Amino acid sequence: MITPMPPVAVGVGLPWDVPVTDAVAEIARARATYGDTFVVESGRDRYLFTFSPAGVESFYALPEEKASKGVADYLMLRRKLPDEIFDGRRTLPGSLFRKGDVATYLVNLQAALATTTAELGPQGTVDVFGLTRRLAHRMGLASWAGPGSAEGAPFERLVLAFDTLDGADAFVHPDAMAAVAASGKSAERAALAEITEVIGGAVDHLDSRPDPEGQALFGRIVAAWDGEPDEVRKAGIAWDVALIHVASMSNLASALGWALVDLVVHTDARARVVAGDPAYAERCTLESTRLAQRSIMGRSVLAPVELDDGTCVYTVGPGATIATLLPLTNTTAGPGLADWQPDRWNRSRLADTSTLASPQLVTAFGHGKHSCPAQPFSLAAMTTAVTDLLGSYEVEAGWSSYPAPVPAQIGGVARADGPTPLHYRARTAGA
Repeated sequence: MITPMPPVAVGVGLPWDVPVTDAVAEIARARATYGDTFVVESGRDRYLFTFSPAGVESFYALPEEKASKGVADYLMLRRKLPDEIFDGRRTLPGSLFRKGDVATYLVNLQAALATTTAELGPQGTVDVFGLTRRLAHRMGLASWAGPGSAEGAPFERLVLAFDTLDGADAFVHPDAMAAVAASGKSAERAALAEITEVIGGAVDHLDSRPDPEGQALFGRIVAAWDGEPDEVRKAGIAWDVALIHVASMSNLASALGWALVDLVVHTDARARVVAGDPAYAERCTLESTRLAQRSIMGRSVLAPVELDDGTCVYTVGPGATIATLLPLTNTTAGPGLADWQPDRWNRSRLADTSTLASPQLVTAFGHGKHSCPAQPFSLAAMTTAVTDLLGSYEVEAGWSSYPAPVPAQIGGVARADGPTPLHYRARTAGA
């Protein structure tokens, strides 16, 4: 129940329920027709969208216990992921981004970059997003998946399995979720079984050699399952690892890909990064992430809440979802926001918000309590990676026009709609 009832967008649906050519454009058209506050009734769900400055501020201020981002994210991801991956988790993704942990992840990133350079060789052509996804897999698996998981045959098996399991497909390819449901998530369950088998081997290794150097994080996950029967223990550990990995690496890989794309396109900015300006490199990654956002920010209403959009106060009852859509506000809330301008950032904040009706209309990682907990790590990782890769190779775009996002995507950082080839050649000494 929503009182009073705002305009209902007639003929507008979301891509989980109806065929949609471009999910973001669909909501943009509804906004142009019905204003900054309107309802979309899609399938069995009711979404209250808000885009006004006051509405977005009211959205971010909603209490989690009454209007839950966690529940909204879960309801989206469960379209793709098997239900069992959510049940009984003992180590959650947000718990692995403590300050000390981040230092370990960055050490693993350096090792992953060295392996990546060896795999690339002195010259060739590589797909940007394939490169960054493989790099993210290697760094993440080295950090929390146990001994041997980031190298050799176990790594290759895990890459294939995680690419199949990828929960991001729920919002990157929402149009495919009906087929996933019809199959009973058979491919996803097979991938989870493969992950369980490979991680089980890492558990056996750890059991035979307690606390090997560099496995403290995996050791924490393992310790949480002490005392359980072996089959339950190994499955619990593996599914903790699986949920951590799918929640942590997929958007990071894509954001890093867009940062590389933008630095390939903007040669002056690339030269500045290669020359050694980490603060500027971080601003570049923030700006690329902002422009690549296709996130629907949703809050599932669990108890009655009020949303004030500046002209009306709406009472929203349980069962509805209150939402805003970052790609619309991120590029239209002020002049010049459609352009890539890294110097609009000061650290992780906008340097000048004087042209914005509200600073909360523009973001790369969210606002307030629901900012991405991995933001400091993500920025450090992307800054390190772009500096290392562009410092190691001369690069040239293999695409004829700027890559486009997957049109059906409505959530997360954009995925490229097709190959994004990059030609590279190792820099000579002193270049």
